[in-house]
Amino acid sequence: MKKMIINENQKGFLFKNGKYTKTLDAGKYYLFGGKEIEISNLEQPIVCSKCALETLLADKAISDRVAVVDVGDEELALHYVNGKFSSVLCHGKHAFWSVTDRHEFKIVDISAPTVDGSVPEYIFSKIPQIYYTKIEVAEYQKARLYFNQKLERILDAGTYYFWKTPVKIDVDLVDTRLTQMNITGQEILTADKVSLRINFVCNYRVTDYVKILTEIDDYAEQIHVTAQLALRDYVGKYKLDEILENKDQMSEFVFAKLKAKEKDLFVEIKDAGVKDIILPGEIREIMNTVLVAEKRAQANVITRREEVASTRSLLNTAKLMEENQTLYKLKEMEYIERICENVGNINLNSNGDILTQFAALLRPLTIQERRTT
Repeated sequence: MKKMIINENQKGFLFKNGKYTKTLDAGKYYLFGGKEIEISNLEQPIVCSKCALETLLADKAISDRVAVVDVGDEELALHYVNGKFSSVLCHGKHAFWSVTDRHEFKIVDISAPTVDGSVPEYIFSKIPQIYYTKIEVAEYQKARLYFNQKLERILDAGTYYFWKTPVKIDVDLVDTRLTQMNITGQEILTADKVSLRINFVCNYRVTDYVKILTEIDDYAEQIHVTAQLALRDYVGKYKLDEILENKDQMSEFVFAKLKAKEKDLFVEIKDAGVKDIILPGEIREIMNTVLVAEKRAQANVITRREEVASTRSLLNTAKLMEENQTLYKLKEMEYIERICENVGNINLNSNGDILTQFAALLRPLTIQERRTT
């Protein structure tokens, strides 16, 4: 004899010689004569290892106390317990004890990938990811959505959920921000056969996210080639000096060529310009030599002009002092003052020291001298 206890939160399935007999409530039971009991928890789905679910449901004592849902092959059931989401159920028949809890089921069709509005978004954070595909599109992006490699639609910024079905889902993200393209190291011959390397830059934005994929091949490469050809067309017509003097004209020429092609490339060219013009080493040395010579010549001209101006100023000062003795004395005193500021005491081998002589020079002018001035 074997003793078995069934708790309050359990039910028991009684089997005799492997055959289902009845359902047992909480209590103490003694088993003998080929009897067995399988325990079922009230909080869990009804599962029995000794018989099929249909066998149990055939017993009215069970069927009256359970909630049953039958989920099809292309369906999911959202399971709510006492009004709160609990789990998701896949195809098959599921039964739950409704003795202490209230069970509700919402059938969802997943034959198509698109999730309808009846499924709350928060549900996806509570169910396994084997049931759905999550797509996130940033604020600066657009997304091309494909079902079985066929374009379905364009997705704006946001979070999207799709059911996992036999339909293959692919997403191609497109950046909607202003994009910069650098065209570097283009070696081009000028009209006077000088080889230049030009770095060019342009900024563009995609305008048609569908046609740019379906009607042209590699739009970025085509923008690159268009800019290259425009640069070669311009540089080949002008000499080196003209190109260096008219750098802005070259930028405007290439920009106009790109603008003419933007509708065919399904982009908007916002701006374009020459970034760098790199000269060959020997040409660079020659131009540096010319520049140094020009700057030296300019420096010599400025030096001579300043020397002439300084000489003219000295001549005017000398004429004024010659005509006005007071001005001469003031100028003399100014220089003596400057010397005194920097010299403390100087002794000379003569009749007096230098400071005494300075004091004599600094004496006040006499009345006669004032009248003379």
